[in-house]
Amino acid sequence: QVQLVESGGGLVQPGGSLRLSCAASGSILSMGWYRQAPGKQRELVAAITKGGWTNYADSVKGRFTISRDNAKNTVFLQMNNLKPEDTAVYSCAAGVGISTLASVGAWGQGTQVTVSS
Repeated sequence: QVQLVESGGGLVQPGGSLRLSCAASGSILSMGWYRQAPGKQRELVAAITKGGWTNYADSVKGRFTISRDNAKNTVFLQMNNLKPEDTAVYSCAAGVGISTLASVGAWGQGTQVTVSS
């Protein structure tokens, strides 16, 4: 079973930036981030394959950038121009494919991102 260890997150003002990191204990084809806000369903934020193909939720396109270091089995999510509606628990996800919840093979512990003035 692959283990995922997240870091980053916290409180930031609107318009600010945060960077999330997630390190996997082994090599994974697809990695990325889901988020869940209070009262809402978990949604895919961004995903990246080992070959560098990326996928973003429409709500974060142009503001968030996902990248990965394959040598370190680590994925990063750079979040810029954060908005209050980005407030959620962000969870790292990994698997052969992570486009749906059912396809995720491993989850991180989750990290809180709060955007508020």
